[in-house]
Amino acid sequence: MEDERSSSLLQLMVNEGLVPSPEEEESRKNVIEKLKKIVMAWAKRVAWQRRLPKQDIAASSATLLTYGSYGLGVHGSESDIDALCAGPYFATMVEDFFIVLYNMLKNRPEVTEIHRVKDAKVPLMRFEFDGISIDLPYVQLKVLAVPENLDIFDPLFVRDIDETGWKSMSGVFANRQICQLVPNLELNGFLGGIHLAILVAFVCQHEPNAGLGALISNFFKTFAFWPWPRPVELQDGTLHPTVNPTETRLFIPIRLPFSPYEYCHSNITRSTFYKIRAEFLRGHNFTKNLLKPDFDWHNVMEPFPYTKKYTRFLKIFLSASKQDELGDWVGWIKSRFRCLLFKLEEVQGICDPNPAEYMDADTAKPHVVFYWGLQPGKTNAIDTESVKDVFWRNICTGYQGPFGEMELSVVQASQLPKCAQSDTLNRKGTKARWKITDYNQQRIPIYSQHLPHYVVGYVSTNGDPEYPSAGV
Repeated sequence: MEDERSSSLLQLMVNEGLVPSPEEEESRKNVIEKLKKIVMAWAKRVAWQRRLPKQDIAASSATLLTYGSYGLGVHGSESDIDALCAGPYFATMVEDFFIVLYNMLKNRPEVTEIHRVKDAKVPLMRFEFDGISIDLPYVQLKVLAVPENLDIFDPLFVRDIDETGWKSMSGVFANRQICQLVPNLELNGFLGGIHLAILVAFVCQHEPNAGLGALISNFFKTFAFWPWPRPVELQDGTLHPTVNPTETRLFIPIRLPFSPYEYCHSNITRSTFYKIRAEFLRGHNFTKNLLKPDFDWHNVMEPFPYTKKYTRFLKIFLSASKQDELGDWVGWIKSRFRCLLFKLEEVQGICDPNPAEYMDADTAKPHVVFYWGLQPGKTNAIDTESVKDVFWRNICTGYQGPFGEMELSVVQASQLPKCAQSDTLNRKGTKARWKITDYNQQRIPIYSQHLPHYVVGYVSTNGDPEYPSAGV
């Protein structure tokens, strides 16, 4: 029965378009090989610009290290590729990575939608290469030649790396450790994101011979009743400190597998902690009867009934004067949503920040709308102007692009647009692909069959179906 449940789940994933075809796999391999050649040429160009001796120019090299879902081999057909660019000692991030390599990539015909994200905790370039989304951070190693088969656990290569470099490498470290510590890796899958990858790896370690269906059931059972803030850590045969005093304030402490003192960085607030625990419990209730004859995986994919759970919503309306300015403006606001959550928790209580993006059919200017569920809290009357003033001061700090507009208001569930009110969607042939919006075109959103609150694609004004271009 367990084997049958695992097989039905895999078939569901194929039907939903979550398993890449052999042709898509080959395309990704070709993209990685092309990018490796580009960064190799970049290293030699920078070496020449730095007037290094000829023998050093010839010996200099750089490489790419994939990580994330692609590095674990569990990416979907529309997943992006996370790849760390590891460069030599003379190639700096500020000048050589963000200027020289940026220009080399920008001038390539395969590259589109290239952006530099300099102020993030992990600075990176984000672009599309032959239609595949790439996230490319950088680390500067203290060596002349970076080998293609770089061993990141070799002290020779990772000595004297600065704090930004360590953050850039954390995803690669975590992936390699997970691959080493999890038994029977070929049987198991990992969810996207370093936090969930470690949680799934933890369950796989403790159930090394379980099938796919049983692993998912055990995952929800384990974390539905986990005694947070007890840390989750993978077992690597060493004794770790029980609690890091600087991290006791974390709601969900998840220890990075390559360091006994470091935890996954988290933006979890009181509201999102409540939501995550509730969803773990909801997943457990769906999967605890895995072996019953009437069990159906489709039930696990039922959308969260927002309009049945909440009667009031915070409406966040973001707009820009031009379509090509909307993406940067919305991206910046979303990166500061945690501050808005803190303020709402202070004046209102628990808030459910639905990440789905909606569009108002009656509004012509470029825009995006969010609807966050409001729990009955301290008061039913929220002073949205004071909340907006506090949040606006936060988002004005550091933003360098053209400012757009932001409006906050409280609406009733009956005032939501039809696409947000519907908890089911009878749209045939729509496949679940979780990607962010390409804001540079005016298009009509298409929602997932199983997750109607998530935009999975768009129909452009000329009627051609399209899918968003950059991964979440």
